[in-house]
Amino acid sequence: MGIAEKMLERKDLWSLEDYASLRNEFRAEVLAHKKHRNILIGEHVLLTFEDEKTIRYQIQEMLRIEKVFEAAGIQEELDAYNPLIPDGDNWKCTMLIQYADVEERRQRLAELIGIEDRVWMQAGDTGKLYAIADEDMDRDNEEKTSSVHFLRFQLESEQIAAVKAGEPISIGIDHDNYPVSAVTLEADSRASLAADIA
Repeated sequence: MGIAEKMLERKDLWSLEDYASLRNEFRAEVLAHKKHRNILIGEHVLLTFEDEKTIRYQIQEMLRIEKVFEAAGIQEELDAYNPLIPDGDNWKCTMLIQYADVEERRQRLAELIGIEDRVWMQAGDTGKLYAIADEDMDRDNEEKTSSVHFLRFQLESEQIAAVKAGEPISIGIDHDNYPVSAVTLEADSRASLAADIA
């Protein structure tokens, strides 16, 4: 397995002081980068495909908010977030289930139990590949699913070949209570995700 993106280390991060002066510029850069890595499926499910840049931003923000500058605390954040960086033969994403109204959200999360296991991608004419959800911990119970999940699409050699060949990539959800059409990625999104593959 090739490694497309390295795990982050302490030396890759800015100090709190440096980050304070660079934050606005870096934030704008990350938001522009995420534009091609945010995939909305239907009206309420957003997948953000993570990579070294999105995770570095997440860590810097956590360190800033929590005012962490000690080595052990920084390492804790690195250990928590590094597993979300793709390994060169997979895609990793954060899945957000978004309903603005609190009551509607409560009701829908109860109806959408198991939705995280029904998210799939397809490259070219390869078959549907379902994501592996929440490897770190279960995020649903008998009453409801969580509004946040972490997914990994572990690509087989045929999918990797199709992605590298520039074949169309579709992403969808097969869940009875969330009937939506699959999304075919735009060229910019396809190129951004293809860059994650070694």
